[in-house]
Amino acid sequence: MDKKLRLLIADDSKLLRKKLRADLEALGCEVSEAENGKEAILLDLQDKPDGVILDIVMPEVGGIEALQVIREVNPEVPVVMLSSAGTPQKLMQTLKMGAIDFIQKPYTTEQIKKVVEQIRKRVVKNG
Repeated sequence: MDKKLRLLIADDSKLLRKKLRADLEALGCEVSEAENGKEAILLDLQDKPDGVILDIVMPEVGGIEALQVIREVNPEVPVVMLSSAGTPQKLMQTLKMGAIDFIQKPYTTEQIKKVVEQIRKRVVKNG
């Protein structure tokens, strides 16, 4: 059997984290949570997850700043941005910075399935 994909989700909404965790666990992922970008960076350094799902608008450190730091310290990890504040400029900025995808809230289970597949492919490839 495939090893479980370990994902880190960072969002300041507890409700969203709970729903996302349930969706990801249903897809066979192991999930850790952060409630802001600062926590996400710390957890990324500590746990080295297989993938990170980052909200853009968070207290303390926002998703774009968190993406920047995570990219510097862990350049291989696939990062997916998740936001309701998804302007095309922000979208382009995060993709230029190395995010692999961008999901608009409210997300669909289909979108989550798709990014999990993308992350899984990259993890298998970088093995």
